[in-house]
Amino acid sequence: MAKELGFGVVGLGMGKHHCRSVTEAQGAKLVAVCDVDEDRLEPVAEQYGCKAYASYEEMLQDDEVQIVNICVESGKHAALGIQAADAGKHMIVEKPADITPERVDQLIGAVKDAGVKAGCIFQARLDPLNRRIKEAIDSGKLGELIGVHGHLPWYRAQSYYQGAHGSWKGTWDLDGGGSLMNQGVHTVDLIQWLAGGVASVMGMFGVFGHDIEAEDQTVALFKFKNGAIGTVYTTTCCYPGLSQLVTIYGAKGSIMKDASKLITWKIQGENEAEEEEMLGLYGSREDKQKNISADPMAVSSDGHTTIIADLVEAINEDRDPMIGLESARHAVEIINAVFESGRTGREVEVG
Repeated sequence: MAKELGFGVVGLGMGKHHCRSVTEAQGAKLVAVCDVDEDRLEPVAEQYGCKAYASYEEMLQDDEVQIVNICVESGKHAALGIQAADAGKHMIVEKPADITPERVDQLIGAVKDAGVKAGCIFQARLDPLNRRIKEAIDSGKLGELIGVHGHLPWYRAQSYYQGAHGSWKGTWDLDGGGSLMNQGVHTVDLIQWLAGGVASVMGMFGVFGHDIEAEDQTVALFKFKNGAIGTVYTTTCCYPGLSQLVTIYGAKGSIMKDASKLITWKIQGENEAEEEEMLGLYGSREDKQKNISADPMAVSSDGHTTIIADLVEAINEDRDPMIGLESARHAVEIINAVFESGRTGREVEVG
């Protein structure tokens, strides 16, 4: 049996979920946690019986820490990732990889130069229903894609953007935006992954229900590389917080899902038994996202645990992680293009 690899988690907001996932992942051991806020740090270290570091630099000097989970403010991901790479540490980076493509590129370069591995958190790609949808698209079951749409009507109270751990949210410098970059990045990544990438965008955004610097509502039109067009809508103004809705249709069929629950699976040529099988498997699933639409801390550990276990395997087998930085970069590229379009009123090519 391969030796357990030691993990250190930095940033104990969302990082608390990473701690739980590390303890659940095969081949992983939580060695240390790090946060500048001792009121956060000490209880988590005590809960998991691991070392506590108030200094990130000191944690990077710990030889037992072989992998760092970077869960700090989005606009600091690349900087802390580069430090980890320079220290010879592998890493898992929370979404988004950073808030600009240029910073993600810098991190990619540092990871390659150091010869370490980096995985990214886009757990929606691992959801069994989403994987079945991608298989249907890639196999041509839906025919030529026509429309791909993502709708994220979530809610965050003003208090979410306030306080010692909230004031960075909804800022351009550290959050890279608001509802689109922070909450909507998962939806953007999911539909681009399903449809095969985005070629150009048009967007509009603004602040409607909060006292924040960036946006709390964005609407964007996507032109996909395969010729399909689609839309993305994100907000944190929709009280009390409703489920993500994804609709995909092509020349031969349509699929619609409400978060992780299948609503429609209609494909020409498929018999009723196949449709009933899909609805039976995924149509009555408990909605794993029903709470996170209103509560940012209501996160399932399943996807994070799988990504952590995959990185352990990638290191032991000397292969690339299932979701790497290059793959995670496109969502950041798309979102930055949407904001550029909103500011200029023009269609913006992605990349």
